[in-house]
Amino acid sequence: MTTTDPLLIDVPERIETARLLLRPPRPGDGTILCAAVGETLAELAPWMPWAQAAPTPQDSELQCRRMHAKFTSREDLVYFMFERAADGAEGAFVGGTGLHRIDWSVPRLEIGYWRRAGFEGRGLVAEAVRALARMAFDALGARRVEIRMDPRNACSVRVAERAGFTFEGVLRQDSVDVKGAGRDTHVYSRVRGVEEP
Repeated sequence: MTTTDPLLIDVPERIETARLLLRPPRPGDGTILCAAVGETLAELAPWMPWAQAAPTPQDSELQCRRMHAKFTSREDLVYFMFERAADGAEGAFVGGTGLHRIDWSVPRLEIGYWRRAGFEGRGLVAEAVRALARMAFDALGARRVEIRMDPRNACSVRVAERAGFTFEGVLRQDSVDVKGAGRDTHVYSRVRGVEEP
């Protein structure tokens, strides 16, 4: 069990992969978030409670500032995904990912993700998830990293499997979908000493 105050944990603010750059949202990012969510609303709406209506630029800016504050306080570690240019600069905005439902006493974290329309079929989200899991184990000392999803979300299931997570089971009727109907949750994980050395 960790006794370190989460505010003292050094969480990397830049993660690079072969094709991506991940960094926390910042004030001023509302414009890119608003455009991406607006373009992707039809794909997000069946799964994401926060994507039931197109946001305004002000809504998105407020959301970016809230995510920035929660990252700083170590309550929720959201990262934005960008294509990485050859010189390491930020390219096109790809979507969002992050470490959520954090229990620092274990430590246990849950990865979430969404992808902007037009970036499908390239394996970018699985690449980001692998990098985020690696960071959670190496830099944050995670014992367990989970991914949870509605089993009807086939794209999300494929990402978890491609990223090397193990299917653990079904939590029956443990949640509600965006329309308020009961739904199951599939749980995938990577655990230190099993999938992780």
